[in-house]
Amino acid sequence: MSNTDKEHHDVVMIGAGIMSATLATVLKELDPSLEIAVLEELNDCAQESSNSWNNAGTGHAANCEMNYTPQRSDGSVDISEALEVNTEFDVSRQLWSYLTRKGAIKEPRDFINPCPHMSFVWGQENVEFLRTRYKTMSAHHCYRGMEMSEDHSQIADWAPLIMEGRDPNQPVAATRIVSGADVSYGSLTHILMAYLESLSGASVYYKHRVTDLTKDSDGRWLVKVKDLEGRTHKTISAKFVFVGAGGGALELLQKSGIPEGRGYGGFPVSGIWMRCDVDDVSARHHAKVYGKAAHGSPPMSVPHLDTRIIDGKRSILFGPYAGFSSKFLKHGSYLDLVESVEPGNILPMLAVAKDNMQLTEYLVGQVLQTSKHQFATLQQFFPEAKREDWKEAVAGQRVQIIKPDPKHTGALEFGTELIASDDKSMVALLGASPGASTAAFIAMNVLKKCFADRLTGDAWLPRLKEIIPTWGIDLKTDADACHSIRKQTADTLKLEFV
Repeated sequence: MSNTDKEHHDVVMIGAGIMSATLATVLKELDPSLEIAVLEELNDCAQESSNSWNNAGTGHAANCEMNYTPQRSDGSVDISEALEVNTEFDVSRQLWSYLTRKGAIKEPRDFINPCPHMSFVWGQENVEFLRTRYKTMSAHHCYRGMEMSEDHSQIADWAPLIMEGRDPNQPVAATRIVSGADVSYGSLTHILMAYLESLSGASVYYKHRVTDLTKDSDGRWLVKVKDLEGRTHKTISAKFVFVGAGGGALELLQKSGIPEGRGYGGFPVSGIWMRCDVDDVSARHHAKVYGKAAHGSPPMSVPHLDTRIIDGKRSILFGPYAGFSSKFLKHGSYLDLVESVEPGNILPMLAVAKDNMQLTEYLVGQVLQTSKHQFATLQQFFPEAKREDWKEAVAGQRVQIIKPDPKHTGALEFGTELIASDDKSMVALLGASPGASTAAFIAMNVLKKCFADRLTGDAWLPRLKEIIPTWGIDLKTDADACHSIRKQTADTLKLEFV
């Protein structure tokens, strides 16, 4: 094919992470005739934020993450955001269960393993907060089976490493949900991409960099691509484009020129883990233990001591320690932040800089921390940790959304956001947490935004209800449906159920 020829596809996915893998899989299941191409700049899938070592792999169900349950001024705890995230993860479980029953996922334990989720605090004020949080959450059917203890010996039974060597008079409290999971999103992405490549009409291209994204006169998108290995250029014509390139999505959104993307900016936050691969240590910790975030810290910096099971090997991660890098991707350029500034977003970005001095001060403090200070933070969770058992590992790069408003100011958003063109032919995903855990839920939102005309009884809807049985049901209010689907998915995925 000459450099001037065009390839034609129905759908192009930019980026080969968990988001593109999930959406491409869903679309192919709904309409096997779709011609889908996945384009990835690196030499493999899941090399950025989807990589198993770049994220916490919590299987975010808002069981243990206290940033989802803020305390109101009257002392009560708001669990509304936690309930949203909690039931969004149910969508992921349903998709994975469907793919397992179909045989597309051969063995769930290749990417998901049972792992209790715990919240752990110390100090009387924090203990009182956790009591209130527990009382509110355990009363709701979505948090059935949640346990709480303020007894040192009971907590030590749940997670011995966090209690050994601790002052026996220190007020402590923990909650636990045994039905939690550890998810290796890197492994899952590889499973989904391999499945896609086995299907007719689905292609995955590595070492292919998207250099431009423009609208053709016929309404199709022209995706200009450079083959980094062959040093050739080509243009792909597509009816629909999904920009799921993580930190690289903002640049491509700007290149697309869609009015809906004007004014958006990004603020990068980097992170560092402490990682322990010593079998004698990791064998004694089977939980994801989340603490309270430091004042002024971003949500993805909530400290946690996590069991991780990756490629069959059990390890412990602690962190992440927040930091700052001007890169938008780990494999990106230090000029990413500067090059993302354009006339349309400079005012929102300046407004965010002015209004978030506390966050700036926190990040500066984290960057200036010595390794001694970092290890001292670990010892707050694991008092008898030995320095020689731990090594430093760089976490994934997160780009937080700077969202414009009509007054030309901006707001820093810590969630994810889908930005779709008016004609629904392109959608870009910006943001970070809770990210990978809600990939299936995000895919459902793409369907609603861009393929609503296909979600009918004579088109995709019957098949979609096979994939997501609770489509159209609010699990936050339907306790019976919530209980039933969690039992079904737990049985299929080999998870704990209470």
